[in-house]
Amino acid sequence: MADQVAVFDGHNDTLLKLEVAERLGRVRDFGAGEPSLDIDLPRAREAGFAGGLFAIYTPSRVNALDQPYDRDDPMNFAPVAQRDALDFTLAMFARLTRLARELPQEVAICTDTAMVRAAMAEGRLAVVPHVEGAECIDPGLNALEVLYAAGLRSLGLVWSRPNAFGHGAPMDRQPVLEPGEGLTELGEILVQACERLGILVDLSHLTEAGFWDVARISTKPLVASHSNAHAVSPNARNLTDRQLDAIRESGGLVGLNFHVAFLREDCRLDHETPITTMLRHLDHLIERVGEGGVALGSDYDGCELPREIGDVTGLPRLVAAMRQAGYGETLINRICRENWLDVLSRTIG
Repeated sequence: MADQVAVFDGHNDTLLKLEVAERLGRVRDFGAGEPSLDIDLPRAREAGFAGGLFAIYTPSRVNALDQPYDRDDPMNFAPVAQRDALDFTLAMFARLTRLARELPQEVAICTDTAMVRAAMAEGRLAVVPHVEGAECIDPGLNALEVLYAAGLRSLGLVWSRPNAFGHGAPMDRQPVLEPGEGLTELGEILVQACERLGILVDLSHLTEAGFWDVARISTKPLVASHSNAHAVSPNARNLTDRQLDAIRESGGLVGLNFHVAFLREDCRLDHETPITTMLRHLDHLIERVGEGGVALGSDYDGCELPREIGDVTGLPRLVAAMRQAGYGETLINRICRENWLDVLSRTIG
């Protein structure tokens, strides 16, 4: 389509869905099309989804993937052993490597911004590997070095559970945000190591206390790949205005999360959440962070999506809503792609 906008997205869990499905004997075909996924290659092309940070995440139930899933089970947020997390992380990295090898004209693993732009220009899906939750990393940071060599370029210090490096924010409605516990001493060492290597440090899922610990020691732009505005939706996973101001001062970025409970004022899991609610967040984020600091961090294949969005093919509907709301084409392109590429150029190169 002539008015299609190329999108580089800050977060999805598609690799996790592929890995879990195969372990359960339910093979999914990312290349040919798979309706059980939010993103597959044919629909990505249809929607203008040109690339993004693809998450490698170890679920708390990693040793019980065949058990029925209960959303309210506290074990979903239990800590994960480092060895289990490393084994699962390596399996997902191998899956991504095989996918790029099997589809060389369609998928490219990218380790710097020039590679991302080149892949997108060639019509290949530009995948930047991201690890969500640092459980797989040992205290000596040996795994960090090896994962970096394998292509790791973005690291979320925590998911919404504690680990050796820090503490994660709950996914609860908190009108008055509780700061929680921050980084450990090892967490501060990890942040500094990531900055030396050229790995983006992702603040999504961190507690507020952890956010300020990173802000205190970081020399790089503060980035929250998939978080929203707490002033619009008072979920503990969202960012206060003070945090947003700090991100702006650092030249950082926030990626809009599509999860309905992080979008809605009542924080309910209601799929009848209109796209206009997403625009409320974008408006607030632009006001606090500026036009150069707002992007998309959909959380496709890892969240409950608004029905109007549905899956990756909903991206053009979001773009159309931005146009209808008076967003200019330059701003739309910044939100959909250019702001991510700018912050990546200043973090990973």
